[in-house]
Amino acid sequence: QVQLVESGGGLVQAGGSLRLSCAASGRTFSSAAMAWFRQAPGKEREFAAAISWSGGSTFYADSVKGRFTISRDNAKNTVYLQINSLKPDDTAVYYCAARLDSGSSWYVSPASYAYWGQGTQVPVGS
Repeated sequence: QVQLVESGGGLVQAGGSLRLSCAASGRTFSSAAMAWFRQAPGKEREFAAAISWSGGSTFYADSVKGRFTISRDNAKNTVYLQINSLKPDDTAVYYCAARLDSGSSWYVSPASYAYWGQGTQVPVGS
């Protein structure tokens, strides 16, 4: 089992940066592939980035590549999402998610992740 709690959201102006954190509890965190999703108002939840259990591999949605960086610190049971050059279109609730049996595959569907945090809001002002 993995419990996830996101933090770090808040109002930011366009062009600014933000780092989101996702603190995990549970002994299986270090073996879980982690991902960040986001859900804008009135839209479906969409994949943003994922990282392997070791942190050695990452995968990004084309829409965020070059601006988002996912990382993790297994000693601290925490995964991060650094967001640079924020745009108003980045306004969303950001969720972290965990999957325990990813193997070498990347999963971009929300249905593929069993564990979710409650989300943290990121409004981006223009």
